[in-house]
Amino acid sequence: MKNTLYKSLLCAFLVTGAVSCSKYDESFNVNPANPSPLALQTRFLLSSALQGVEDGSFSINAGNFYVQYLAEGPYPGASLYTGKNFDWAGIYTGPLYDLQQILNLVETQAPAAAEGNGSYANQKAVATILQSFLYIQMTDRWGAIPYKNALKGSNDLKPVYDSQESIYADVFVKLSEAVSSIDGGNPVAGDLLLGGDMEAWKRFANTLRMSMALRLSKVDAAKGKAEYNAAITADGGVISSNDENIEWNYIDDPAYFNPWYQNYTISNRNDFAISDVLANYMLDKGDKRIEVYAEELAGATPYKGLLYGSSAAKNIPGAYSRVGDAFRGKTSPARIFNYPQVLFMQAEAAKIGYIEGGDAAAALFYADAIKASWEMNGVFNLADFTAYLAEVAYVPASGYEQIMTEKWVHNYLNGYEAWNDWRRTGYPVLEPAEDAVDTRGIPVRQGYPTKEGALNRESYEAAVATQGVDDNYTFIWWDK
Repeated sequence: MKNTLYKSLLCAFLVTGAVSCSKYDESFNVNPANPSPLALQTRFLLSSALQGVEDGSFSINAGNFYVQYLAEGPYPGASLYTGKNFDWAGIYTGPLYDLQQILNLVETQAPAAAEGNGSYANQKAVATILQSFLYIQMTDRWGAIPYKNALKGSNDLKPVYDSQESIYADVFVKLSEAVSSIDGGNPVAGDLLLGGDMEAWKRFANTLRMSMALRLSKVDAAKGKAEYNAAITADGGVISSNDENIEWNYIDDPAYFNPWYQNYTISNRNDFAISDVLANYMLDKGDKRIEVYAEELAGATPYKGLLYGSSAAKNIPGAYSRVGDAFRGKTSPARIFNYPQVLFMQAEAAKIGYIEGGDAAAALFYADAIKASWEMNGVFNLADFTAYLAEVAYVPASGYEQIMTEKWVHNYLNGYEAWNDWRRTGYPVLEPAEDAVDTRGIPVRQGYPTKEGALNRESYEAAVATQGVDDNYTFIWWDK
């Protein structure tokens, strides 16, 4: 996402010697001959970091093709798994760096850093929660990554890679401590995501912790169960209604338009349509959410998915349903965490024994999750919902698959989250792209940036020796 609000530049060496530039509001002017100790006001750092947090993670990304939400028209590529190596420089040098500066400032300049920017404890907690969120996203994509020794600038230009297991363990602790540290002082300033609502930040952290705990269900179920229950009983709890959903709100400004709007309307590319895999599943069962997920076409077939995994170029407009208006308007929000997700997680937790209730509880959470999803998407009416629920009625023998498949439907366009679920559970059942460039199937990992082998060779080679071949088919730690 372009950031044109800020004029001044702050540059520092980060991971493997890359240079970071964070931008600041022109109203904050500092005399370079007499700099203030708070020249880097934390409110601007937080705003800058938040603008980099979404930046494709919840819109146009490879995850949406791995889980077959979308198919490609004129230029098939991502859906054929052509992407091998994925860069992370923009994450380290953008939001992660900005957040580290907040942490550095509040550590060295408190209580002065709290003036007008929120209490010391609240600023530190928010920066920690956001950093944790980003690091978990990254380790879920690449596995081992630079973590504890990252962001140290010229003090460590070749940081070692930390294992995914150790990152998860550390983030669990940090999230717990961050929630406990939030105080009754001034809320954080510059909060473009939650408007300084510190109770919402607690829910963000606890919901993240809840989702992380389920990732451990196959690799360390005992720890996963303990962390899960700690998350749902922690101060502030988790998201408990659609009114508490966490979304990134784009604004009506060319620099901040929704990426789907940029693609379809500004660039007039029309690259993507809803896939036939998802569309057919929804249409066969009478799922009213298709009216929101997909563009309505003229003629007898109002919704039509594009064949997934074909290398044949196809023109989309008028022939196949593009992403629906609710997701591709100028200011359509990007969905991060929401109430239906939490209910699906509760259903899974009951099914696998993380919480009590077994199939009886799982069935109730499952039905409530689907209802909340319909309500969230604005399509709920009792008659249609009752008919749909009959189509997908919970059956204990197939309950796990049903929970994860319906969660997949709900998580439309939150591709990386759905990919995490698919990798660890195998659901929904998906067939690899017919014309995939690699016959090994749907990727289960993303390769490291191509420059890592040259710029941070020793650390890179040590990580590969421990984790496995640096390709798209080496399983990460929790993917068992």
